[in-house]
Amino acid sequence: MNIPAPRLALYVHWPFCQAKCPYCDFNSHVAAEIDHARFASAYRRELEHMAKAYAAGRYLDSIFFGGGTPSLMPAWLVEGIIANADRLFGLAPDVEITAEANPTSSEAETFAGFRAAGVNRLSLGVQSLRDEALIFLGREHSAQEALAAFRVARQTFDRLSIDMIYAREDQQLADWTEELQMALDLGLDHMSLYQLTIEPGTGFHTRARRGDILTADDGLAADMYTETDRLMCAAGLPAYEISNHARPGSECRHNMIYWQAEDWIGIGPGSYSRISSGTNRTGIATRRSPAGWLDAVDADGHGVETLIDDKPGDAVAERLMMGLRLSDGIDIQTLESTYGKRSTLFDMAAYDQLVAAGLLTADPDRLCVTKDGRLLLNRVISALLA
Repeated sequence: MNIPAPRLALYVHWPFCQAKCPYCDFNSHVAAEIDHARFASAYRRELEHMAKAYAAGRYLDSIFFGGGTPSLMPAWLVEGIIANADRLFGLAPDVEITAEANPTSSEAETFAGFRAAGVNRLSLGVQSLRDEALIFLGREHSAQEALAAFRVARQTFDRLSIDMIYAREDQQLADWTEELQMALDLGLDHMSLYQLTIEPGTGFHTRARRGDILTADDGLAADMYTETDRLMCAAGLPAYEISNHARPGSECRHNMIYWQAEDWIGIGPGSYSRISSGTNRTGIATRRSPAGWLDAVDADGHGVETLIDDKPGDAVAERLMMGLRLSDGIDIQTLESTYGKRSTLFDMAAYDQLVAAGLLTADPDRLCVTKDGRLLLNRVISALLA
């Protein structure tokens, strides 16, 4: 069986923030002091280990600095990681190198340094253009600071995206559409728009367990999602994924590698990798504690804590769970050429019922949810995998 090689990406996790946001369940920590030189050495050693063990001879299509708050990294550390990635893998001629950033004035001052280091795409965590919402979300910037940082980023990067969070406490549909229009007026080519969810282990989760109502009810949230889709389509930024919108050609290549279940290597505390070998897939996770990860890298050359080889069917489940998030869905013929006939890959009776219900398209060549199906995506996936 001739299986085309998947693309390869690199994810770099920076685990530190100035403060922990109450909605965030990412592996992020607040630290009074950070030994940047020790982290630089550890990133280099773990990257060398990953390249040798899992991806020898492959080049990188994208690099993504996530966190935490990567814009708190010194630019020389970012530059060193990119240089080591180029040395160990080689970079595609049009490689996409993204960094997440917060729009405080101090971090905006680092944008030029990041651009000089090789970053060519910035994802700016605006989250809201309302001061009261930013306070509620625990953000350290104001709406005016967000707009000022946006202007600096716009002058520095050709490719720029912002994140925003909606379906918040007491937010009404008209409030959100007005705020979204303000964001659209900035003239971006990419926006990530997320409904607020309450994740275990977060400050909001603690408040929700006490009875606080922090999110819009399901009906209002669905209306907000539908109106968001309408406004974004009208502005020429349709959803290419459940929560991500772009002008054609401006999609985030790194995240597309995730959603299309291709390969990526993760380095840093609490990072995750997915690597293919034929039809088999391996998941690799590093230690979450920054101190524990540093000690492990010092001792072993890497911080890998767990290795999990997929069981039969896991790779197909990943393709469905990730690929159905995309508006274009999944090419069924490609799926069949890799894993076998569709009748063995998902429940055909459930497929027929979902098509009849208007939740999947009737296209025999693509497995794709409809706009109504997006609102019930977890139910659609569960039915197909039953």
